[in-house]
Amino acid sequence: MKRPLGRTGLIAGVLALGTVKFGRTAAVKYPRRYALPSDGRIADLLAQAKALGVNLLDTAPAYGRSEERLGEALQGQREDWLLCTKAGEEFDGARSRYDFGAEAVLRSVARSLARLRTDVLDVVLVHADGRDPSRLGDAFGALRLLQAEGAIRAVGYSGKGIGDGRAALPEADVLMCTINRRRRDEAALAAGALRRGVGVMAKKPMASGADPEPAALAEIAALPGVGCVVTGTLSLDHLAANAAAINRP
Repeated sequence: MKRPLGRTGLIAGVLALGTVKFGRTAAVKYPRRYALPSDGRIADLLAQAKALGVNLLDTAPAYGRSEERLGEALQGQREDWLLCTKAGEEFDGARSRYDFGAEAVLRSVARSLARLRTDVLDVVLVHADGRDPSRLGDAFGALRLLQAEGAIRAVGYSGKGIGDGRAALPEADVLMCTINRRRRDEAALAAGALRRGVGVMAKKPMASGADPEPAALAEIAALPGVGCVVTGTLSLDHLAANAAAINRP
């Protein structure tokens, strides 16, 4: 099952695969520890995801080696996937650092293009730290410049709450919103985005592993405005269960 991602012209599978676990284990908020997957496991996960109708992969420079590993794994199949990455946040192995200046954002996207081994990114989101989006004009301006040049198809924002997300709406083609059974306030933001033609990617639908019930994904996918639901896993069985839940009639 696929849906338009707002008015971007992108058509995404309702289930999207998050890939922070492909590249980073430090300073994450998951309840269980995990090891980075082998190259073989990543290949198996991507093959199964594609077979299940997943076509959007979410990554970021702050996800350690995730971009680089995806770039290696997707050789020869770039046309099968939508790639969403971010700019503004970097992770140094211990903590995040933020730089939303135009030059930093341009450098970040150039690195992402190289790591992902592609000449165009489908979605690039400002990877925000919760500050007022009106202070991020340089970041949005840099992304719009790259969009005009054809290096980015859609520009967006991944925020920390309903306030900064709502303020970013006028700047965004796509919003990434936190929506799960514990946090539903941003469901209103998704509905508002729908009225503006802004695509919505729902993040943390399982509350970073605190609510691992796959049925939660279908509930979130049914909310007005939600285009796709992004969740990560290193388990083939879990991936299959997620897809079954979200695609169940």
